[in-house]
Amino acid sequence: MTVKVPLKETALNAERIARIGREVQAVCPKFDADSFVTSVMADLPQLELSARIARTSEGLHAHLPVTGPDALGILLRSLPPTPEAAGVTNDFGLHLYSPHSDYVSRYLRTAEHLNQALAALARMTGYFSAELPVRHFLATFPDETMKAVETWSRDEDFRVRRLASEATRPLLPWAPRIALPADAGMPVLDQLYNDAHLYVRTSVANHLGDIAASQPDLALATLQRWRQLGRLSDDHFAFIARNALRKRLKEGWPPAYALLGYAHDAPIALTPLTLERTELREGETMNFSAALTATATTPVHAMIVIATTGQNGRPREKVSFLRRGTAKPGEELSLANAHPLRSTAQWKVSPGSYSLALQVNGRRFPSVAFTVLDT
Repeated sequence: MTVKVPLKETALNAERIARIGREVQAVCPKFDADSFVTSVMADLPQLELSARIARTSEGLHAHLPVTGPDALGILLRSLPPTPEAAGVTNDFGLHLYSPHSDYVSRYLRTAEHLNQALAALARMTGYFSAELPVRHFLATFPDETMKAVETWSRDEDFRVRRLASEATRPLLPWAPRIALPADAGMPVLDQLYNDAHLYVRTSVANHLGDIAASQPDLALATLQRWRQLGRLSDDHFAFIARNALRKRLKEGWPPAYALLGYAHDAPIALTPLTLERTELREGETMNFSAALTATATTPVHAMIVIATTGQNGRPREKVSFLRRGTAKPGEELSLANAHPLRSTAQWKVSPGSYSLALQVNGRRFPSVAFTVLDT
């Protein structure tokens, strides 16, 4: 059986701390790489990932022979010529370089060094995405940082353009909230929604999804405006809209379905939903089936809804995408699947009573009960 190695162990470990030391010493001979590695590694093993990043950043600060812009210059020169030369093989970058941008937000977040610090984060984001450090600047210098962000949205490097959207997301996961209006980044999204790179468009969709959480009508109007401008292919528009409205689609919000071409009151009917087994254990597969019919050709968007009551007595639901398709008169459209019944970070499968329902174009159809047994 393969043992999964925690991210923190691969992100920043002894080998990578030593590499940081070597790269910095190569451009700054006065930097004591051995002492840096020894001090950081004395603490690293017991720390979680965010604390590892901070501890490495602190180690750099303690061992660099200079501070301020001079220290920043050393860190920038220590970077390989390009992200590709550093070994970056994805858009997000290597955690190896996360302490560098953390250093910028920790030790150069001052009015005196603001422009240099923000320029450094734009340079560093190709080595490891720098949205978290940027958020600290947004909190301390919101107006000045937003001006930089708007400039980044027109940068020739797609990773810098993505940073402009990602750093200003209202609900960026695992990040501190920023005291800006939810729609503060809208000019950035208007600049980037039709970007050539999927990495950028994905961030735009997620950012607009954050806005939709509190201002769904604004998100909907924005999508309608983008479609009317005609700068997106149908596929690219559908990708952004589905991702931006993901939460609202799960909730069955009719305007979200209508925007994507799925009528809430479509002329459809479902046969009763059936389960192969009504008693299951966590980790087993739940096989279910139903058939959809329509009296007119109808685009359909189907989801499954698993519901239960939590330990606090409140209802809980997990809504998952099932399929998209077109129902035609005289033909049955199968709504069947083998769904793995397993816990996730957001959804704990516990013994008890559950129900399964199908949701089509936002409409919930009658559910069927099942039980999760003790393992």
